[in-house]
Amino acid sequence: MSRREGSLEDPQADSSISPLPHLEAKIRQTHSLARLLTKYAEQLLQEYVQHQGDPFGLPGFSPPRLPVAGLSAPAPGHAGLPAPERLRLDAAALSALQPLLDVVRRHQAELNPRAPRLLRRLEDAARQARALGAAVEAVLAALGAETRGPPAEPAAAAAAAAVAAATAATDAGVFPAKVLGLRVCGLYREWVSRTEGDLGQLVPGGPA
Repeated sequence: MSRREGSLEDPQADSSISPLPHLEAKIRQTHSLARLLTKYAEQLLQEYVQHQGDPFGLPGFSPPRLPVAGLSAPAPGHAGLPAPERLRLDAAALSALQPLLDVVRRHQAELNPRAPRLLRRLEDAARQARALGAAVEAVLAALGAETRGPPAEPAAAAAAAAVAAATAATDAGVFPAKVLGLRVCGLYREWVSRTEGDLGQLVPGGPA
């Protein structure tokens, strides 16, 4: 009885949620995936910087934090939201990141055609963002949380706007495109890490 009280249930979530073995396994599996992708995201960011040339990677270089249409870093108050809401935001960000990473990869294929590892990492990251987002949505469904959220059309429109803005940035010149790519890779790392942390709150025996 004591195991049912609190290992998976968010204090603001519906009290009917129970930590069934299937749910626990799904959360553990998705958390493990997020933890692995957090490591890969850090490697991608380092690889990206390595291939951009000066001033990228130089001590003291602080690139402008370009806004990315339809996507921002996790908000300061993210951790204070109910678990289902945090996971919905994680899934939405991961969904938006997938096409943006594809745009970055296409531009890097033109700039760095002899950097196959970077191009492979970007391709893998886009696929992994989609896979992790789908896994988070599956956790939400298993939790019994409402997963529909806002209508699909606005979400799709926001993703299309983000891709259009990213494409425009790559057309604006090499340096803006490189900065945008750095920003996208950084956001990917932040959101994967945030997803890992949010799932870690639900892992039985994890942090409260």
